[in-house]
Parts: sequence; C-alpha cells; structure tokens
Amino acid sequence: MADGGAVAGIDEALVARASGGDTRAFERLYREHVGRVHGLCLRMARDAQLAEDYTQETFIRAWRALDRFEARSQVSTWLHRIAVNVVLERRRRRELPVEYVEDAAEYDRDNDTFDTPVEEAELEATIASLPPGARDVLTLCGIYGYAHGEAAAMLGIAEGTCKAQLHRARALVRARLESGVGR
Repeated sequence: MADGGAVAGIDEALVARASGGDTRAFERLYREHVGRVHGLCLRMARDAQLAEDYTQETFIRAWRALDRFEARSQVSTWLHRIAVNVVLERRRRRELPVEYVEDAAEYDRDNDTFDTPVEEAELEATIASLPPGARDVLTLCGIYGYAHGEAAAMLGIAEGTCKAQLHRARALVRARLESGVGR
C-alpha cells in the first residue's frame, strides 16, 4: 500500500465493477474501508451501537450511489463524506446540538503539540468528551488528515469555522489532559 495512486486505481476499478452489479467487488471495497469508516463514525457518535448503525448506513448509501461516484476524489474520501452525512443527519434527528465557534481570526496555527506523551486510551476518552462540533473537526482534520476546506465541506460549515473549531478542540484536549478530565 505504499503507492496511494495504485490503491486509488484499484478502488476505482472495484467501484466500476460493483456499479455493474459485482457484489464481490463491493465486498472487497467494504473490507478495505470498513475499519476507517467505523472509526470515523465511532469518534463522531461516541456510541458503539450507533457507530455500527452509521457504518452500515454508510455502506448501504454507497452501494446505492455507486453509479454516481466520480473519480475526482478517492473512494475513501467519498465514503467518509457519506459517513459524515449519515452521522450529522442522525444527530439532527436526535436533536443533539452542535456548537461551532465562529471567529477564526486568531486560530490559524496548525502545529499545536502536547507537552507530555499520553496513553491512547486517555486521549480517546478525552476526544470523546469534547462537544460534538469540536470533536467532529478534530476527527476529520486532526485524526483523518483532511484539509480545513474538505472537512468544512463535509460538515457544512465555513472554513474559518473549521479552523476555529480545530483550535478549540486542541485547546480543550490539552486542558482536559492536563487536568485529568476525560479519563
């Protein structure tokens, strides 16, 4: 998997075969991407059962939309966008508010680091304790590596809001880790 272009080409070929009705090709796409899609859903939902449901819904929607996939983006990006849409739609149905910070003027720093190493479980618990808006942006930008513009488009927010949310999330994570909250 060292060559991302080759992987993208294989994924595109699998999508083409699956859109023609080849269920084995879709099963392979599923196996290749289900882990990261589930991880994204789990981080955004903070609930294992909901994450399972959202992951299933993501792949059901992907199956139905195979003929509309355009190779302008990678299959993984397309699946992540579907997953984000599923989580946000379901969250709205459950009427869980999402807070977004609007002023991004002072938040253009993308190189925040922690002063001390932390255990993965402690970090995951801390991320899970964040407000949904901050957690979503941190998940997409900080964990999955999406650019602010891509994450903002997925979440339906302004790019400046995305930057502010990432800064807010990082500050909250740092403060909670230093104070021991989220353990």
